[in-house]
Amino acid sequence: MDPKITREILKKVRQVEVRTNRLVNDSLAGSYQSVFKGRGMNFDEVREYVPGDDIRAIDWNVTARTSVPHIKKFTEERELTIILMIDISGSGEFGSTESSKREIMAEVGSVLAFSAVRNNDKVGLILCTDFVELYIPPQKGRSHILRVIREILFFQPQGNRTDLTVPLDFVNRIRKRKCVVFLISDFCLPNGFHDALATLIPKMQVSNRRHDLISLSVTDPREMELPDVGWITLEDAETGEQLELNTSDEHIRNQYAADARTRQELLRKGIRSVGVDLLELSTDSSYITPLISFFQSRMRRASR
Repeated sequence: MDPKITREILKKVRQVEVRTNRLVNDSLAGSYQSVFKGRGMNFDEVREYVPGDDIRAIDWNVTARTSVPHIKKFTEERELTIILMIDISGSGEFGSTESSKREIMAEVGSVLAFSAVRNNDKVGLILCTDFVELYIPPQKGRSHILRVIREILFFQPQGNRTDLTVPLDFVNRIRKRKCVVFLISDFCLPNGFHDALATLIPKMQVSNRRHDLISLSVTDPREMELPDVGWITLEDAETGEQLELNTSDEHIRNQYAADARTRQELLRKGIRSVGVDLLELSTDSSYITPLISFFQSRMRRASR
């Protein structure tokens, strides 16, 4: 690789590290730790029952064998495995503000990765289009996280389309132990949105049973509403299909916005109907406040 390009990549990775590390230190560290600490229990040992112990922990097999009551002792599982599953299909390159959707996905993934490192958790990465483009197994440490960030920012996909069922099947196949999976996508599903969603939702349900699946949707304001700028040509970044619209026509603008709201509501209802959390982000606003609110909401639910 050209040394100049290498320097530019390292510079960008360093910029993201500094920015996201500061955000983690200032805002997210406590929220992340509170939500994800002690998510599991590991078996430690069997010991004799002591008055006051929880009788639900009695090991009846050992008790029957020894004729003395014994209980199972567990310790809190501290180490988590985090999988960042990021959609890098063509539609992510779109952005009408300072940042594209893929850039926002990269920053959000970086924030989550650094939060995990501070919590001594392992982080893995899956980059996907309509197939798994890259898989980095979970590891710990700063150098590993910097590699994850570099790949999120600069990996060049071979595919261009979206099929989120593929990475969900992949993670279910390769990860036997429960982990926390962050699915970060713009959810620009292929032609036939309803059919694609009907296929995706059952896969999310299965994945959520095996893992803790959390979905993050990143949209751009121009995907939700059109400005009044006369005739424009819209091109599907994944299929290349083009559509000419007269945005000066109020009816067309209203119909476009209504269709966008309908798709978003269908996505929202579909994902939440199978018990998967959905965090909605936009390229024109900060993702930190929604992330903090999301973690606080999960914390409140877990404490009930």
